[in-house]
Amino acid sequence: MSNETKTQASKSQQKPMAKKTVQTPEIKAVGSRSGLQKRKVVTGTVVSDKMSKTIVVKVDRRVRHALYKKYVTKSCRYKAHDEKNQAKVGDLVTLVETRPLSREKRWALQSIVRRSGLAPEINV
Repeated sequence: MSNETKTQASKSQQKPMAKKTVQTPEIKAVGSRSGLQKRKVVTGTVVSDKMSKTIVVKVDRRVRHALYKKYVTKSCRYKAHDEKNQAKVGDLVTLVETRPLSREKRWALQSIVRRSGLAPEINV
C-alpha cells in the first residue's frame, strides 16, 4: 500500500470528533445597550457650577500605596452635562458615562443623591 492509501484508511477508521459546546454566561441588556456596553457610573461632589449646563465633579477614591501600604485618597475632576442646571456646589451627585459632548465632557448628570446644606450666596 502506498502512503496515501494508508492515511485514507486510517481516516476512515477514526471516530468522528464530538463538537464541544462552550456555555457563556448570559449578559442582560441595560436599556437599548447590550451588557458588554454597560455605562460606567461614578459618585462625587460638585465643585463648580459656573458654566452653563456644565458642572465639575470631584470623584475621590482610596487606593493602597504599593510601597508604604498606607491608604491614599486620589481624586479626579470630571466635567459633566447638567441639562437643567439643577446641581449646585457641594451636592453629592451620580454621573453616567455618555458619548463625547464636547472636548472634555464625557459624563452626564444622572441624579442628585444629596443636596448641599450650604445656603445660597447673596452678593450684597
